[in-house]
Parts: sequence; C-alpha cells; structure tokens
Amino acid sequence: MALKADVTAKKRDYNDAEVLYNRSLNEYRALKKDDEQLCKRIEELKKSADQSLEPERLERQKKISWLKDRVKTLQDQESSVNQEIEQFQQAIEKDKEEHTRIRREELDVKQALNINQRHLKELKDSKTDRLKRFGPHVPALLEAIDDAYRRGQFTYKPVGPLGACIHLRDPELALAIESCLKGLLQAYCCHNHSDERVLQALMRKFYLPGTSRPQIIVSEFRNEMYDVRHRAAYHPEFPTVLTALEIDNAVVANSLIDMRGIETVLLIKNNSVARAVMQSQKPPKNCREAFTADGDQVFAGRYYSSEYTRPKFLSRDVDSEISELENDVENKKAQILNLQQHLSALEKDIKRNEEFLRRYQLRYKELKLKIRKSISEIQELENMEEHQSVDIATLEDEAQENKSKMKVVEKNMEQQKENMERLKSLKVEAENKYDAIKLKVNQLSELADPLKDELNLADSEVDNQKRGKRHYEEKQKEHLDTLNKKKRELDVKEKELEEKMSQARQICPERIEVKKSASILDKEINRLRQKIQAEHASHGDREEIMRQYQEARETYLDLDTKVKTLKRFIKLLEEIMTHRYKTYQQFRRCLTLRCKLYFDNLLSQRAYCGKMNFDHKNETLTISVQPGEGNRAAFSDMRALSGGERSFSTVCFILSLWSIAESPFRCLDEFDVYMDMVNRRIAMDMILKMADSQRFRQFILLTPQSMSSLPSSKLIRILRMSDPERGQMTLPFRPVNQEEEEN
Repeated sequence: MALKADVTAKKRDYNDAEVLYNRSLNEYRALKKDDEQLCKRIEELKKSADQSLEPERLERQKKISWLKDRVKTLQDQESSVNQEIEQFQQAIEKDKEEHTRIRREELDVKQALNINQRHLKELKDSKTDRLKRFGPHVPALLEAIDDAYRRGQFTYKPVGPLGACIHLRDPELALAIESCLKGLLQAYCCHNHSDERVLQALMRKFYLPGTSRPQIIVSEFRNEMYDVRHRAAYHPEFPTVLTALEIDNAVVANSLIDMRGIETVLLIKNNSVARAVMQSQKPPKNCREAFTADGDQVFAGRYYSSEYTRPKFLSRDVDSEISELENDVENKKAQILNLQQHLSALEKDIKRNEEFLRRYQLRYKELKLKIRKSISEIQELENMEEHQSVDIATLEDEAQENKSKMKVVEKNMEQQKENMERLKSLKVEAENKYDAIKLKVNQLSELADPLKDELNLADSEVDNQKRGKRHYEEKQKEHLDTLNKKKRELDVKEKELEEKMSQARQICPERIEVKKSASILDKEINRLRQKIQAEHASHGDREEIMRQYQEARETYLDLDTKVKTLKRFIKLLEEIMTHRYKTYQQFRRCLTLRCKLYFDNLLSQRAYCGKMNFDHKNETLTISVQPGEGNRAAFSDMRALSGGERSFSTVCFILSLWSIAESPFRCLDEFDVYMDMVNRRIAMDMILKMADSQRFRQFILLTPQSMSSLPSSKLIRILRMSDPERGQMTLPFRPVNQEEEEN
C-alpha cells in the first residue's frame, strides 16, 4: 500500500509539473507574439520616420488596428487566465470539503478510540475485581453500604448492583440480556423510601453532581419469588430472560420482573428465526418482544438493531474481549495516523493551489490593466484631430520589458522542464519498481500462507520486545528523573550551606574548629529556641492581648444583647401560647357542651334519656342511652337495647357529632335497616330538619327501604335502583380470565 501510494504521489507530482510547464509555454508564446508585433510596429515607425511622414490618418488607423489586435490577444489571455483561476478555486474548494470531511471522520475515530480505551481500562481493572465492571466507584460504595448497615442505618441491606447478582446459563446470550435489561444491571434495590434516602446520601459521596447515578428501585423485600407461571411466555425451543438467568436472590428476580417483565421476553439467537417467530406468525402466548444474540430487539411489527457489538457487564471471557479491544485500539490508532497523513497531503495541496491562484490573480490584474490602457489609447487615437507623433522610445521600452519577461519565463520554463524530466524518470522508475514488486508479490503470495503463522509469532515477539523496551526506557527515565531531583536537592543544600556560612561569618569572621558534634550543637540551638519561646509565651504580646480582649468584650456585649432579646421573645411566646391554650380549652368545652345538648335534644324526641361523656385526657368518647318505657336497660349497657333503639341512638349520636364537625358532605349508609317504622320516621324527620337548616351542605343517604313517604320538595332528590330479577342466583359479570382471553 505504501509503494502504491508513493507511485500515485509521483504521478501527481509529474502531472503538476507538466501543467506548470504547459502554462509557462503558453505564456512564453504569448509574450513572443507580443514581441514580434512590437518589433514590427517599431520597424514600421522607423521606416516611416526615415522616408517621409505618412498621412496622419493612415498612421492613426494602423496604430488603432494594431492596438485592437493587441486588445484581442490580451482578452484571449484574460479568458484563459480566468479559466485557470476558476479551476484552481474549484480544486481548493474541493480539497477544503475533503479536508473538513476527513477532519470530522478523524474526530469520530478519536471519540471511538477514547471510548474503547476507557472500556479497555475498565476491563483490565475488572480482571482483579469483577464489581469494577459496573463502575469504578462500586467497590467503595458497597463497602460504605456494609458500614452503614452495620451501624443500623438500613432496615434491610440494599441489594446491588443487580448485574452482579445474576449469572448466565448460556454465555452467548450475554449481549441479548444486556440489551434487554440496560441500566437495570447497575441498579440497586431498597426495602423502603427511608433506605432509599440513606443510599442516595451515600451515592452523593462517590458520584459528582451532574454525573449519572445508578437507578434505585424501592420494593418491599420478599423471601419468595413471584409465581409468574400464568403470565410467563412459553416456547418449546427458546428460553425467556427469566429462565436464561440463574438468580439466587428472590429480591433481584422480583425487581427485574416488576421493572422489565423478564418473564415475557424471549431470547432467540438467530435474527431470521426471531423475525419468523415474532413477525411471520402470531407471537407465542404472553410474549411481548424478543432479543437476538446480536442484541437486536424484535416486536410483532417492528425491529430495532442494537447499538452495541459486545457485552459490557455479563461477559465471562474477559481476556478475549481485552484482546479484541486492544486490536480495535491499534486499528483506530492506525486509522487516525492515515487520516492525519491524508490531512497533511490535503493541506499541502491547498497551499500549493492557493499560491498558484494568487499568481494567476496577479496575472489577471496585469492583463486587465493592459487592456484598459490599450482601450484608452485607441479612444485617444480615434478622437485625435491633430497629428501626434508616435513615441518610438516608449514602444522600445515596452519591447525591452517584454523581452526581459520572455527571458524570465524561458528560464523558468527550462527549470520546469528539467524538473518535469526528473519527475518523469522518477515516475517511470517507481512504476517499474511497483510492477516488479507486484509481480514478485504475486509470485510470493502462494508461498506466503505457510509463513503467516511464523510472521504472527515474530510480530508478537517484536511487540513483547517493544513493550519490554518501553518498560525499561520508562524505568531509565524514572532513574534519571530521580538523579536530577537529587542533584537539584544537592544544589539547594549547598546554597543553604553557603547562606549559613555567610551568616556565621557575620558573627565570627574566622571559622572556629569545635569538638562538639553537629547533633549536640543542634540540641543546644533547639534548647535556646525553646527558652526564647518560653520567655515570649510567659510575657506575651501586649498588642495581641489587647486585640483579643477587645474582640472578646465586643463578642460578650453582642451575645448579652441577643440573650436579653431572646428572653423577652421567649416570655412573649409563653404568654401567647398560654392564651392560645386557654382559648383552645374554652372552645373545646363549648363544642363538648353543644354536642351533649344536641344529643339530649334529639333523644328527647322519643322520650329517651342519654348521656355523652368526653374524656379529653384519654381521648375517648362514650355514650349511654335509656329508653323511656321504664327501667328496662341499665344506663350504661347499650347491648340491652333492641336493634331499632340502637339504630335510633346511633343516628342521634351521628347527628350530634355533625353539629360540631365541619365538612361539605354528610353521608349515612343503611342507617335504618334495623329500625321499625316509628323510629325510621322520627330519624328521617330529624335528618330532614337538620338538612333544611344546613342548606349549604349536601346530605347523602343510602338505604334499601322505600322513600316514597318523604314529602316532595325541590331540595330532595331520590335515586332508585332497579330491582333484580326474581330467581337470579349470579351477577351478570364475566370472570376476569375469560375477559383476558377474549382481549
């Protein structure tokens, strides 16, 4: 590939050189034509000057004709140069578009490379700790959960991550199960919301704000797994997600059933078979969807391809996955290198074409200027009424300038021709070399197969040696860095020694040899320092002491003011609360008295006697009723009352409570079932009387008795249900299982 690219590059260089040579040749021919015309014009003018003056008009016409020819020639050159400019602009635009596309592709490849490298690092870390597959913070988070559970912060210890609590029966279904469960593999289960709040507080220590955290599932922990036999999908050949997993913890299984419905999801390895099972025929009973071994999701009418090509959490063969990822990383790096080389070549082409474009734009401006100049001369000659002598010197200068340009172009053309010949020889040589190598490759292709294994072994050995070399180079670099660090430390110590010696010279100019060791001198110095510090500590700094005293005094005065204010506020609050409590007791006594009066008044309509006792301390309410016929029942024995008497007493009790209760609705259900006609009539009259006095409330009464005896009024609305058919033994409702089968 490299040789072919070299041949292509040499061909491109040769073609560029040939294009440049042809352009220089065209420019040289145009300049030569201009020179011939100028020489011819100069000769004509000289002959005209030597012989005799031609008629003025004839001379003007000749010059006008010559100028028109020149303008035409310049316009042809202008058109040619303009075409070249357009071609270069198109080439530059095309190269820039290609450059943008390659740059975008490079960014995509770099992003994929970063993802693969991060995944490779996670896999290498997970070789020693499987929990790191679910996140780098998971082991530390689980340790924090264990500590919190030992301290009694959890009702039940949270379970998670769920992916670490399940095991595959068939490793080939790993990608399918990951595509099905997705984020649930990293989720945690809690028994209640209190445990959830504690777990969230622990997670905030390991997951920064703005980063994604694992999901927390709140579900009551059970020791038994759900019985899903009646709603699970079944197929004789393919398992469901629930049956494809080995789950030891019932909490994990129940959470996955609740959150994902894994009992209704089939796993089919082959894509075409999955389409046939789910789409070509009626899906199996209770089956909503299916997943293939490639992670594709199949519904009855839809098919979604997976975004991932390999499992991340449930794979068992970590070494092979690491090897594949390393190969992918190397391929991505090689691809990035090729793209960068292509970008560099495109940038060079763009710069070269922009340089040519600038040259031709300058040439185009020069031609425009010459055309305008020639046209202005033609206009001057056409409008000329008097004889004007032709300036031969000007034409000679122009001819001389044209000749110098011709020499420059001719010299440039010779250089380009030599360069073209050199590139042509290189191109021919490269093509011959490429053909020879291609022939040799074709001859050796048959012999290459037996050598591939040896080549692979050699490549692996080279890679090992390179890794060893990099390892030892890094070690050498570390040693050199350590050595340089020690040298820098030595320089610092030498500078410190020099400073200490200069300080010592200020005290004693001559160095005195002492018999004491350095450690003894250091001890003496430290002892003197401690003595100085002790003296300083005993006396203290007067300004510092004054400042601290002033700050303490200001703090004391501020706190004293706040304490006095708070005491006054507390005293005021105590007075307010005492007044509120007294008012509350008075209001409670009023409500109690009101309820008792209503109760006595309502019982008196049947000549009953009753008593209602409120015990606010124990928060109890008791009643006792005595019928008016005599001393038939004890004053506090409600069980001795008949059904009608008890129902009437209950209605009076409820109406009394209604008198002190605030609500927009009053409801009673089957209040007159055990009443006789007299008690029912009296109870209805009491309820209607209260309802009439409280029209801002709504009274709802449910009774199986006939209400035809009630007076007709626009305030009373009676809704009567139809009677059931005679002999009917069952309700006209279908069983739930039958409805599900029909649906």
